[in-house]
Amino acid sequence: MKPLFLIDTDTASDDAVALIMALRSPQVRVLAITTVAGNVAVQQATRNALYTAELCGAEVPIFMGAEKPLNRPHQSAHWFHGRDGLGDHGYPSPKRAPEKQNAADAIIATIESNPGLVLVTLGPLTNVALALQRNPGICSRVGRCVVMGGAPCCEGNVTPAAEYNIWCDPEAARIVLRSGLPVELVGWHLCRGEAALNPDDIQHVLSFGTPQARFAIECNSRAQEAYFEQTGEHGISLPDPVAMSIALDPTIVTQQTENYVDVETSSELTLGMTVVDRLNVAGNERNRTVWVLVLDRGKKTKVYWMIDNKRWKQALYSTLR
Repeated sequence: MKPLFLIDTDTASDDAVALIMALRSPQVRVLAITTVAGNVAVQQATRNALYTAELCGAEVPIFMGAEKPLNRPHQSAHWFHGRDGLGDHGYPSPKRAPEKQNAADAIIATIESNPGLVLVTLGPLTNVALALQRNPGICSRVGRCVVMGGAPCCEGNVTPAAEYNIWCDPEAARIVLRSGLPVELVGWHLCRGEAALNPDDIQHVLSFGTPQARFAIECNSRAQEAYFEQTGEHGISLPDPVAMSIALDPTIVTQQTENYVDVETSSELTLGMTVVDRLNVAGNERNRTVWVLVLDRGKKTKVYWMIDNKRWKQALYSTLR
């Protein structure tokens, strides 16, 4: 039986490529897609998800979710992905509408009906946190929870300390990490350097000549510019497709640890920072009071540090051909 996927996304350019990977993979079945405010407003994220599914010929149900983080105003990433999240190329409106049920309820219903499924999150964790608040018991029914988020070893991409998905709704991220879900953290660092599509890789994808390959490169045009402005690196960084490649095949990971992880929710300087207890000192007397809620839950997070970049790119290519 094929693994069953439930995908939560703030659909912008890299999310769209990740959706293509899942929807075109013969190895899994996508049960549902839920959308959340993040890179763009949730209405735009929903439109983008519908358009991407249409491009793949997929009739997967799509549910619209939270319009803003749990306790904060929504702050988009238009500067990185364009105002429509897809590089502002004027893609046509999708032909179908989202489902009427809201995303949090859809997440609960899908998990309860399909124990052992793989939950893949590509945006802020607001929808998942809302679902957990309504039904904490769903934790035990999720087989894997692959989270694209965090900067566990390095600088962030939205502040010096934080990666966007976690920073956008840190309270939601903290709820998810403390919930008991089997979280696998795919940090932003894994899409940089050799993992980014370099100019030769981009031409290789375009040579496929498929609508999905052309769209994958075109919709990331603004993201490619923004990545160079931010890092000085030429190419297209694809954090969400990297996360999806790991969800599809975890053996792509070459270095991982299991650690207690928490999220900073109050500091002006380090808001949204993913704090990883790499040296197992959280339980020491000087730290235990701060970490008690994480320690008492007793659930460590899988933190991924390195991947096989060649295999991740091959996984991408195979679904765009």
